[in-house]
Amino acid sequence: MNDYWLWWIFAAVTIAVELVLGTYYLLAVGVAFALGGLAALFGATLPVQLTVAGVLAVVLTMIAHRWRLARAVPADPSLDLGGAVRVLDWKDDGTARVSYRGTQWDAELAPGSARADTMYIVATRGSTLVIAERRS
Repeated sequence: MNDYWLWWIFAAVTIAVELVLGTYYLLAVGVAFALGGLAALFGATLPVQLTVAGVLAVVLTMIAHRWRLARAVPADPSLDLGGAVRVLDWKDDGTARVSYRGTQWDAELAPGSARADTMYIVATRGSTLVIAERRS
């Protein structure tokens, strides 16, 4: 069997696995294998074929990664704003332990707010909720 057939079989298998996973990284490697097969078809030696496939696999994977990052939707921290929380425990320093979305969170009182049993999220600081007695 000619070298280029082996490269194209590797490319087909890699792309088939990619279709199952959907990550685009194996697609880049599969295309690199196909181009390694193209180099073999044009009579390149085995070291040249491996170099073509290896370099292109790295370059195409980097391109796929940058493309994926460019299309990524950033998390929207404002989704929780206005959400009602139930205060479980107030601490002396103005922080609280609250129940929100089925788990407990650390919270701190927004400036100028009064304590209540039910509060509303007005901001977030990392994983700490900033709460007030009214929605803003």
